[in-house]
Parts: sequence; structure tokens; C-alpha cells
Amino acid sequence: MTLLLPRALMAPAVGTLLLWMLVPLLMTIYFSFVDYNLMRPGERPFSGLGNFEYFITDPDFWPAVSNTLLLIGSVIAITVVLGIGLALLVNDPFPGRGIVRVLLISPFFVMPTVNALLWKHMMMNPIYGVLADLWRAFGAEPVDWLTDLPLLSIIIMVAWQWLPFACLIFITSLQSLDREQMEAARMDGANAPQRFFYLTLPHLARPMAVVIMIEMIFLLSVFAEIAITTNGGPGNTSTNLTYLIFKQSLMNFDVGVASAGALFAVILANIVAVFLIRIIGKNLD
Repeated sequence: MTLLLPRALMAPAVGTLLLWMLVPLLMTIYFSFVDYNLMRPGERPFSGLGNFEYFITDPDFWPAVSNTLLLIGSVIAITVVLGIGLALLVNDPFPGRGIVRVLLISPFFVMPTVNALLWKHMMMNPIYGVLADLWRAFGAEPVDWLTDLPLLSIIIMVAWQWLPFACLIFITSLQSLDREQMEAARMDGANAPQRFFYLTLPHLARPMAVVIMIEMIFLLSVFAEIAITTNGGPGNTSTNLTYLIFKQSLMNFDVGVASAGALFAVILANIVAVFLIRIIGKNLD
């Protein structure tokens, strides 16, 4: 009786959580196997794997996959490298270090929509943007970032927002670095690069694995920056899987194909998560 009471008290919460998770997933699975278009709401004939075939054979599919992988890889590389560099710069005490740390972390709390609007109008506008003024100061022609370099523009926006997260993790990790070991290495004649590669970098291996795993999972669903700035264009040069699913569902009104794409994204995210969790597990061991 004593064992059943705690389980009975937890049952409503667990049941609600399962319904909240399973009902949308089951509906997505159902819609992915039927021909359901919002222009024909009353017709839902069974289509089998037709929606998956249509989604994969879409001309925008492989460009979207490559753009997604390039976006994820570039943002992770930028945030890890710059995050470690910034964490090392603010690790040692100096006047105003607390204020600098707060400023470094602040961009992470900016909403993706605000982030996109900020970069679109204040930074990357070819007429009155900050980067355009900087280009003119050096006598160069301003770059129309969102037209000429759309994917790079998205990478810069997303990296700017995720850099504080990586920096925060690395700053926290550096606080636990053995100072006596660093002093002993310095007294033994190890220079700064040697201390970094043989002491600091191995110490940051676990935080790096955590940062890579979390960022990779969340970066699979980047949407607001693309929708507000480039709309996936010009053409499909900045379309990722998330935006392709959006186009299939709300622009083409094809719920079936969009659901098939959503399942593809879920499977891809789970494969990536399992792969990274195993890597981190081995790292922790």
C-alpha cells in the first residue's frame, strides 16, 4: 500500500505529460500518411509513403539539408572557438569583470525574432546599417548581406545569439581549473600555448561536448531568423529543413507533406541526440 500511494499521486502528472507529448506526435504520424491539404479539408485519402516521397524528391530538399548541416557546423565552430577565447579573456580578475561578463551573456536572452530584426535593420542594412557605415569608412562599397550572402548572414545572427551560451559554460568550467597545476606548469617552463593545449583544453573537453550537443539539437529548428530576414531565399540559398516544412504547410497548405517532413526532422534530431549522448557518455567515463 505504501508503494502504491506515491505512484497513484504521480499518475495524473505522468498521464498529462504523456498525453501532451504523444497526442501531437500521433497526429503528425497520422497526417503524414494521408493526403491532407487545407484547400480540401474534407478529403483525407490514405497516401502511404507518398508524402515522404514527395518531400524527399522536392527540388528544395537536398539544398535545405546541406544548408542545415552548414548552418549547424558553422555556428558550432564559431561559438566553441570564440566562446573559449572570450572565456579565457575574462577568466583572470580585472576592473569591471562582472559588468563585462553580464554584457557577454546578455545576447543569449534576446528573442530570435528581435535578434533577426536587430541584425536586419541595424547591422546589415546596406544603406544605414552599422556594417555599411564601417565599409564606407574604409572606402569600400557596402555589402547587401541578406541578398548577396544570405546563408552567411543567418550564420552570423545565430552565432551571435548562441555565443554567450557557450561562453557561459566555458567561464563556469574554467573556475574549477586547478590553479596549482597551472602554476606548477609555469614554473617548469611551460609557455602559454603549451599550458593551453595540455592543461586548459583537456579540462574543457566535457563542457565542449555539452555545448556541441545542446546547440546541435536546438540549431536543427532555426526558423525566426530565416523567416524574418531572407524568407529562405534568394531562391533556396538560405532554406533549412525547418523553413522547408513551413513552406510546405503554410504556403502550399499541404499538411500531409509538412507532417512527413516534420517526422523526418524528428528522426534526424533523435539520431543526432543519441550519437552525441554516446560521445558525451564516453567522454565522461
